[in-house]
Amino acid sequence: MKIVIAADHGGYELKNKLFSWLKNNNYDAVDLGNSKYDPGDDYPDFAASAAQQISEGKAGKGIILCGSGVGACITANKFKNVRASVCHDTYSAHQGVEHDNMNVVCIGARIIGENLAIEIVKAFVEANFINEERFLRRLDKLNKYDK
Repeated sequence: MKIVIAADHGGYELKNKLFSWLKNNNYDAVDLGNSKYDPGDDYPDFAASAAQQISEGKAGKGIILCGSGVGACITANKFKNVRASVCHDTYSAHQGVEHDNMNVVCIGARIIGENLAIEIVKAFVEANFINEERFLRRLDKLNKYDK
């Protein structure tokens, strides 16, 4: 499964560390930028590039970073078939995938440190949706809002 990762200046350094971790652990990861530190860049540009990949089915999961994770999350959820959430703990990172079929995790690089971010990403990328009737029913209800 392809994993896309993107960040503005607020998440640039942590994105690079997470991308290295993904590659070092043999994940099929693609860095969508920013490719250089630019204090004048804007989070919607990078969040949108990752969300578009998820929306079009070109990637299975996405990781988007900004200063708080909030702007990235708001942007990502504008795209059809994207279910993004800010996660700053490992439980939410795996439970969001297992119960809600979350496919984008948003992280605030000014909120948490590198070690916790790696644990969150690990929990997120290793989690799978639980194919049970109650979760499918809820997902079906969510998908109706995409129309």
